[in-house]
Amino acid sequence: MKTKQLITSLVAALFFLASPTINAETLETLQDDRIPNMIEELNPFDPNVEEVLRYYDQIYEEETGKSAHLPDDTFIADLIGLASCYRSDCAVWAQVVKSSQRMYLYVNGSLRGSWAVSTGMAGYRTPNFDRHPDGRIYDRYTSGKYPGGDYNGLGNMPYAVFITGGFALHGTPRGNWPRLGTPASHGCIRMHPDNAYLFNRLVRSNGIRNVWITVQ
Repeated sequence: MKTKQLITSLVAALFFLASPTINAETLETLQDDRIPNMIEELNPFDPNVEEVLRYYDQIYEEETGKSAHLPDDTFIADLIGLASCYRSDCAVWAQVVKSSQRMYLYVNGSLRGSWAVSTGMAGYRTPNFDRHPDGRIYDRYTSGKYPGGDYNGLGNMPYAVFITGGFALHGTPRGNWPRLGTPASHGCIRMHPDNAYLFNRLVRSNGIRNVWITVQ
């Protein structure tokens, strides 16, 4: 237990030291648009998306009382020489196949679920990924730039698990359900909120080092 607490404290300290201060111009713009529980004008292809997301991490934590990040156990594991995992060797592996617009969920190496998703439409094609999630994780998550209704007070992108930058796997409200199975997003990976909830909770319970995401 003491070792785990030490690792968590070290991760928090390293994240604080590594996070640059948001510039005054960006901060003023974001404050003008600040709405409780809302993520506004988020473009995953924006080269400055990390700066925007750090500010929304703050909003999320103030509004929900929850951390916007899981501890970066992968980084610490690498530092102390612990073995990581890869794809089906991980406790949780999410395999998103763009050609079929489906996600396959493996738990402890066994296929436990498969469902329709929507990756990026033309002009917003979702990039390929093959990595651990980056640790940013929200329950409430809403984009005002790409609205599409609300899901049980959790916004239009509930249960988001971020891969890197602004790219995330997340739920989508009822109005988008008929489009699941076709490319329809602006870069993220949409799924039914029930499936997004399942994946979100698996990531929370297993941690970054034990989860792998492949988008191909």
